[in-house]
Amino acid sequence: MSLPPSAKGLGNFGGAFDLGTLRQPAVTIDPADLGYVVTQNNLVSELLPASNEAVAIILCWSPRSTQAQSLLPMMRQFNRVDATATGEPTWIFGSVNVDAEPAVAKALQVQSVPLAIAIIQEQLVPLFESVPPADQVRAVINKVLELAAQKGVGAAPVETADPVDVIEPEEEAAMAALQAGDYLGAKRSYEEWLKRSPNNDFAKLGLAQVELFIRIYGVDPVDAAKQADAHPEDLAMQIMAADCEIAQGDFEGATSRLISAVRNSAGDDRKRVRDHLLILFTLIEPDDPRLAKARQQLASALF
Repeated sequence: MSLPPSAKGLGNFGGAFDLGTLRQPAVTIDPADLGYVVTQNNLVSELLPASNEAVAIILCWSPRSTQAQSLLPMMRQFNRVDATATGEPTWIFGSVNVDAEPAVAKALQVQSVPLAIAIIQEQLVPLFESVPPADQVRAVINKVLELAAQKGVGAAPVETADPVDVIEPEEEAAMAALQAGDYLGAKRSYEEWLKRSPNNDFAKLGLAQVELFIRIYGVDPVDAAKQADAHPEDLAMQIMAADCEIAQGDFEGATSRLISAVRNSAGDDRKRVRDHLLILFTLIEPDDPRLAKARQQLASALF
């Protein structure tokens, strides 16, 4: 089965995060947006057989990726719109929390999230592993339904109203910039989003992430750690090494390094390290026990 250009080659960086990276702040998700929740128990026994009668499109997501989570309501809305006269969806929308279902993630060969996969007659067809604009997601779904109908599965889509835009324009611009490798452009987009919506947690997180990417761009993390270990008095080296460590998912290593720097510094230097550490604190879930422990260690180092 061949897919249109919009379904392939979208790139992995526009919202896709490697599963080994740091965790993200917790986000409340409407259970209704999850659709058919795919588990190790029902994937083979229920979903695969059902794909012989109707196309199944599943979204692999993680609580660690706000970008992946943003696709859930969008795809669920398209699923609701594509309904029969009796209100039944014409295709199955499913979701997989890869953190909760590692066996399913392994079976689907998930390397990053978000990842959308179609299942047609028990065959898996990867669709996209990024956060495309709503119109591109709509086009990919339509093409999949059309190709499946040619195989006798389900029916081709009918023309629907314009898709609901569920992504903020600044976020879409930021994702496009990241897709093109334009980190500074993405930073500007998140900053514009925050000007319009100062308390938006997604915008704050997006800005913190892209600023981290900018700081460590082109830096060898192994060399950064070696240099910092060899020069514990150099705060710039400690901060750079900590950035590299947290980007690789080593929260404890990054925070331990900077807390030691706080203990061994004073005045403006101490404030500089403390403020940077507080920025790194925003990059993991607020209820993560590692964060509470790090905050206690920071308080002890300061007072």
